[in-house]
Amino acid sequence: KRFQLLCLLLPLLFHDRATPINAFTPVDTIRRDFLALTRKVTTHHILLPKTSAEGYEAALLLKQKIRNKVNDRNAFVVDVFSSAAKKFSIDLETAERGGLIGELVPQGYSICPELDRASFEVPLGEVSGPIESKYGYHLVLVCERINCPKLDGTLTRVIRGEDGLGTMLAPSTAEGQKSMGQTVLEVSMQQIGFWIVIFLAGGVLAEMSAKAAGILDTVPWE
Repeated sequence: KRFQLLCLLLPLLFHDRATPINAFTPVDTIRRDFLALTRKVTTHHILLPKTSAEGYEAALLLKQKIRNKVNDRNAFVVDVFSSAAKKFSIDLETAERGGLIGELVPQGYSICPELDRASFEVPLGEVSGPIESKYGYHLVLVCERINCPKLDGTLTRVIRGEDGLGTMLAPSTAEGQKSMGQTVLEVSMQQIGFWIVIFLAGGVLAEMSAKAAGILDTVPWE
């Protein structure tokens, strides 16, 4: 009876709402959720002020100095970048950690949209930028990024080269990585649970609406 009432009332409740052209299908939703849940990144940044017209050029100059130091000394890029962050970055919270924003944090973790987006776009292990935001100019170094195969392939993290010199790319050793099949199964179960709750809530709503409209004299659960 609840299901029949729900079928009768839903068209009345939503008769003036057109279905969006770009509405997500269940498969699209699962794919979107999979990517959002499993993309993770370890990013360092250096924030420089943009209080003058020379701010962008100063950021470019620092970027080149970091690159030159890495190449000339065959140094590990994370060490050089972290040292520069401690010395030059005006983001004091991350500067004391060598510019580290977070280790294997999900997409959307950063409060700065431009920086968050860049973390999933710039090449792995390269000093990138400057990227402008309302906070200033950012130099960015991505040290590890998982579940972004189109960007990184199978080499997803930066490590020291042989004898501790230089920089190399290597496969990730992050714990807790899940296959797409595992994640899709989990997300599917979450979606099914969500729609079951919606269905049950809709049945109660339908009965209450029917009672208010005089279709039913009593509601069964009273």
